[in-house]
Amino acid sequence: MACGGCSCEAAVGATASEAYLEGEPVREARELVAELCRHFYAQGWVTGTGGSITVKVNDPAVPLVDRLIVMSPSGVQKERMVAEDMYVMAADGKVLSAPVAKPWPNKPPKCTDCAPLFMKAYLMRGAGSVIHSHGIETCIATMLNPGAKEFRVTHMEMIKGIKGHGYRDELVIPIIENTPYEYELTDSLSEAIEAYPKATAVLVRNHGIYVWGDSWINAKTQAECYHYLLDACIKLYQLGIDWTTPEHGPINNAKRQRSILSSEIPNGCHAADSSKCVVLDIEGTTTPISFVIDVMFPYARDNVRKHLTSTFDSEETKDDIKLLRIQIEDDLRNGISGAIPVPPDEAGKEEVINSLVANVESMIKADRKITPLKQLQGHIWRTGFEKKELQGVVFEDVPVALKNWHASGIKVYIYSSGSREAQRLLFGNTTYGDLRKFLCGYFDTTTGNKRETRSYFEISQSLGVDRPSQILFITDVFQEAVAAKNAGFEVIISIRLGNAPLPDNHGFRTIKSFSEI
Repeated sequence: MACGGCSCEAAVGATASEAYLEGEPVREARELVAELCRHFYAQGWVTGTGGSITVKVNDPAVPLVDRLIVMSPSGVQKERMVAEDMYVMAADGKVLSAPVAKPWPNKPPKCTDCAPLFMKAYLMRGAGSVIHSHGIETCIATMLNPGAKEFRVTHMEMIKGIKGHGYRDELVIPIIENTPYEYELTDSLSEAIEAYPKATAVLVRNHGIYVWGDSWINAKTQAECYHYLLDACIKLYQLGIDWTTPEHGPINNAKRQRSILSSEIPNGCHAADSSKCVVLDIEGTTTPISFVIDVMFPYARDNVRKHLTSTFDSEETKDDIKLLRIQIEDDLRNGISGAIPVPPDEAGKEEVINSLVANVESMIKADRKITPLKQLQGHIWRTGFEKKELQGVVFEDVPVALKNWHASGIKVYIYSSGSREAQRLLFGNTTYGDLRKFLCGYFDTTTGNKRETRSYFEISQSLGVDRPSQILFITDVFQEAVAAKNAGFEVIISIRLGNAPLPDNHGFRTIKSFSEI
């Protein structure tokens, strides 16, 4: 069969000589993968020949993107693997060296069915290693809410072991549906990687998990953290504890106050049948439009250069720049006004930053709702909040409503075009204090465009309600209201000072304060 679109026959390509393939870096990578396979077998991650591991050859003389790849084969007992069992590939997935067949009852060597999926992580994320585990916790975790497209957890120490996350962050792991054959997952894995730029793992329902990192150490560390967290969440579920909220209270708190042992709703994001989940827009709904336009956007615009210059060599900013480059290249292909080419890194830091600043300023001016811009803005705003140069603003009726909904056991979520990090910063640093304790989770443009019905369908699947009509969505934007209504949501339009006028005969209920709900 094909591995990532290339033949699995052993063939030495022009990218590597025989001497190099037999040299120390490749030999060490082969032995490393064999050692990791034996280690992960002992953890229960790769039993029954399931799961697979791949690493880039450690050769500092070669850029990571161009390094050779060592990959474990398919259908081999992982605890008995040795260096000679491994496939060696070029950076584009072409097989350069395949293992020699062993006597019966061993199966003939075969390139793993995971190869096309591994290549996606290498090519789309610049990974240095990818681990595919069949650990039972990675399988069961996807069954807790069969309709969910994401697995979410927050306020657990091991979240700090996941790249780009801290203790208070919400870790979001996308979930894709399983298929009869592993290689058939390639497209859905690719879509998940693209839709979740901060993710370093993808769960496959009823199957397992793919985890990638900059190196084998980083991938292994993160895999161990993911397994720990998923196992912990399963145990919390068995105890009736909600892992998706900061306080980790009882699942469906309102019902458990009446009968602590008789909860009928197994999903932690399920509101009581008599209640609803509430999903809130921010700009013009919880927060004055003037604050976003006159304070937040100018702060981000005025500090783009300073932020990029001071953090240029950080992994976080490298990721931001990588996403911006991809977006700008797409803008140039589509003739988007204001897009200018970004020179390669070899042109120098100053030249790269100059072009990025020009592009970002153009994006902000056009108020574009795109993930690369929102992610960078979130990181700039984080600095502003940390320095007390920014403070979140919400309408005075918002804290009271959040507190009342929370006390009633109603789950409240935010859906905004701003990044999840920006949302958490705003609600965590308001003039009324930290309001995050009243919020269950956050959705942004990685879920989808706010004017598309599919986005609201995805949210309803994530929240685990029986019917979309159990979700109340409040927004100030007519087009968003229509999209949510088409997905089956109950919808209210917020009328606040500075909001855009609504069409005549729009047909939606309107409010001027959350106190009217």
